[in-house]
Amino acid sequence: MDFDALQRTVFDGLYTYRIEIALGSLLAAAAILLVAWRMGWLASARRHPARAGLLVVLALAVGLPLGYYVASPLWIRTELIEPDPVAVTVPSSSPSAAPAARTTEAGRATDAATSVPSPTAATPLPTPFISRELAAGSFRGTDDFHFGRGTASIVETAPGSYILRFEDFSVRNGPDLFVYLSPVADDFADGALELGRLKATDGAFSYALPPGTDPSDFAGAIVWCKQFSHLFAVAPLAAV
Repeated sequence: MDFDALQRTVFDGLYTYRIEIALGSLLAAAAILLVAWRMGWLASARRHPARAGLLVVLALAVGLPLGYYVASPLWIRTELIEPDPVAVTVPSSSPSAAPAARTTEAGRATDAATSVPSPTAATPLPTPFISRELAAGSFRGTDDFHFGRGTASIVETAPGSYILRFEDFSVRNGPDLFVYLSPVADDFADGALELGRLKATDGAFSYALPPGTDPSDFAGAIVWCKQFSHLFAVAPLAAV
């Protein structure tokens, strides 16, 4: 059995049905309190307030941070605008003015023997590399709750150097979000390339692909929650 696949399935199910699980947990807690009252556990807790207080403190110490970790992304938003690194400034040069011909006192041009030698031809400047977009696609969310907007594109910024660029990007926030290039267009899959933690929920920013990466190996850019193995947004990439 593929343990990693099983783990992803379990945590994806926990996140997908988190609301139902939360409601079920509240009902279970209410049932436990009812049983505790019927069996006299609450009366016992009143007789031993120190023990009861310690249990409450332990429960809050675990439950509050976990609840904030899972729920806080619903209202926390961040924005980042990074300059587009693909802009290229083409150097320009103006040819040197040709020297005026020397003339004799009689106003005639000097002969070849006395003329000023022409300057050596200027070495042509190397042609600058022009960045080019190789593939692009639009983001979409994976369900009604997990929205995704904007574009993703793979750009060659120098020979053999590539970036993944997000523009006009926005996504539902969540815990432990990372950006990947996936070998399939619309999901996380074995062989996905991790590019780093999601820099912001909104904006325009870039990720450098590791040296030696072949962009043609990937068919989609995705935003993936590591903690719960859940896909938040995907941008299928097509050659341009």
